[in-house]
Amino acid sequence: MATNINLETGGSVWKMHVKPGDSVEEGQELFIMEVMKMEVPYEAPAAGTVNAVHIAEGDVVEEGQLAIEIA
Repeated sequence: MATNINLETGGSVWKMHVKPGDSVEEGQELFIMEVMKMEVPYEAPAAGTVNAVHIAEGDVVEEGQLAIEIA
């Protein structure tokens, strides 16, 4: 079953930790956003393989935007 990670808030992507093809564990940090000068980490809600990454370091992103797909 595929899992989509959508952004909870707008901001900028500060650091990516995964790329397509990477295996991830539940709770593993996927990327960090900078929101109002605070670091906001995003973690994998389930174990799987990263199918697609729709954001990159330095991107300015919006709330609700699809960030990562895990299968």
